Amino acid sequence: MKLISWNLLHKDGAKLLDVARLIDRERPDLLVMQEATKGFETLVKLVGGAFARAPLPDRVHGLAMWAPQPTVRPPVVFALPDGAIVRRICQVVDLGPFTVANVHLSHGQLLNRRQLRFIARRLPPHAAIVGDFNLVGPTLLAGFHDAGLREHTHLMSGVLRLRLDRCLIRGLNCADAKVLSRGASDHHPIMLRLDAGSEIRQQQPRAGVA
Repeated sequence: MKLISWNLLHKDGAKLLDVARLIDRERPDLLVMQEATKGFETLVKLVGGAFARAPLPDRVHGLAMWAPQPTVRPPVVFALPDGAIVRRICQVVDLGPFTVANVHLSHGQLLNRRQLRFIARRLPPHAAIVGDFNLVGPTLLAGFHDAGLREHTHLMSGVLRLRLDRCLIRGLNCADAKVLSRGASDHHPIMLRLDAGSEIRQQQPRAGVA
C-alpha cells in the first residue's frame, strides 16, 4: 500500500491543484494531509475518491485524508493532550489490514512525545502513525520503529533544515520510503510503501482502498 503524507502550509502553501497533481502523478492508496483548509473539500470534484477533513479546534486548518475509494469506515477523530496554544487532534483511518493515524503534533518536545504515547495506546497492533511530528531527535515510542526517511523534510524560515515529517510503524513492513518535491509548501511530502505481511492479509482481507 502506497501512503503519502503532506503538510500543505495553509498560508501561501500548496493549493488544491497541487494536491490533485500529486495524486495524479503518484497514485497513492492513501494521502493524509496536515494544515488542510476548507477549500480542499472540493478535491473529490477533481480526482474522485473519498475525502474527510477534521479542523483543529479554533483553527481554519486541520487534518484531512483522501483515498481512491471509501475506506472500511469513516475516519475517527479524537483530541490529544493540549499544547500551550494550539489544541491538537488525531485522525485515524481504518484500512482493513492496518490502521493509519494522521497527526500534526505540538512543538513541545516532551508534549509531542506524550501525544504519541496517547495515540499508540488507542491503535490496534498493526498500525502506522504518520504526519508532521514537530519533533527533533528520537521519538522514544515503545513498540514502534521509524520507517526510514533520514532526509530533511522541512525548511524552517527558509534556512534551517529539519526532519519533522515522519512515519512510525508497528506490526508492518516498509518496502520503500522517500521524500518528494515540496512545491509551494515548506514541508516535503513523504511517501512510504507499507505491507501488513502475508499472514495478516490472509486473516483480514483488504477492503475499502484499492
